[in-house]
Amino acid sequence: MTEQIAHAEAFGFDSAWVAQHHFHAHEGGLPSPFVFLAHVAARTRRIRLGTGIVTLPLENAVRVAEDAIVLDLLSGGRLELGVGTGGTPESFAAFGITNYDRSAVYARHLALVRDAWAGRPLPGGDRLYPASEQLLGRIWQATFSVAGGERAGQAGDGLMLSRTQPRTAEAPGAALHDLQHPIIDAYLAALPGGATPRIVGSRSLFVADDRKEALRLADVGLRRAASRFATAALQPGQAPRPGPDAPLETLIAAYDVHVGTPDDVIASLQADTALARATDIVFQVHSVDPPHAHILRSIELTATRVAPALGWVRKHTGAATTTPTTAAATTTAPTPTASSTRTEAIA
Repeated sequence: MTEQIAHAEAFGFDSAWVAQHHFHAHEGGLPSPFVFLAHVAARTRRIRLGTGIVTLPLENAVRVAEDAIVLDLLSGGRLELGVGTGGTPESFAAFGITNYDRSAVYARHLALVRDAWAGRPLPGGDRLYPASEQLLGRIWQATFSVAGGERAGQAGDGLMLSRTQPRTAEAPGAALHDLQHPIIDAYLAALPGGATPRIVGSRSLFVADDRKEALRLADVGLRRAASRFATAALQPGQAPRPGPDAPLETLIAAYDVHVGTPDDVIASLQADTALARATDIVFQVHSVDPPHAHILRSIELTATRVAPALGWVRKHTGAATTTPTTAAATTTAPTPTASSTRTEAIA
């Protein structure tokens, strides 16, 4: 993962994002994103480092605020904090929290992180040291729902849209962008006057020089993912995903994957109308999860072929910035993602 992020930086990507997952190796196996990103910060120079996401209900909010400040200082102001309620219900029991409590716990913990960073007194009267008010403008909220989009907008935070999300039994074949346009609408409508929208559109992408090889690797990875989902419990009203014996084209559509040569992927992404409304695009290879060397090549092809076709222009600079720009992105492993932007990237 570290090598892939460094490779993304060398090719001009603006940011790299890593997900937090507890207990489940197939979802990435990274329970401590701040520790890992501190390691990455020491081996990179200017690429921004994001959490996509920290499962905030499972964390001590004051410790999240403290660790984020230390990481931001160590990295030279490169941290972006993505947070969410979490998407793996079975992980909650070990932390003494029921899945049904998570929204309320999330809201309390996020409010406490804001208070800590703003320098306001915490329960007991202490204030966080060092203070870090600058991080208040670098919070991103991930959501599948219209209510979540409204919540992020009201707070003036960034909005993180998922690379895929469940379909309902009433609309099992709905396009991802059709599910996400209402979330974007709610977010933009709720933003305070004068606030600048920040919208990350995450997408599953695997680019290769040869279409046949790309599809072969996608076939392996998506069938592996479909086997895992076949045993997962469905939420009320959720449509089941196709099983591992489904045709590859069906699995690609069900898992919202953009795969093939640069021209294939460009055409596929350009048909995704939600991306035209995003300020940042993040790509990850999950659920294809090809071998490491193929991920490195996908990063190269994304930076040199795919992202420029979406309007991304690589901008060369020698220093890390303190605010995100906008561009295209690619992944670094099953969970981490390297991000760039739609209009300019930093090299």
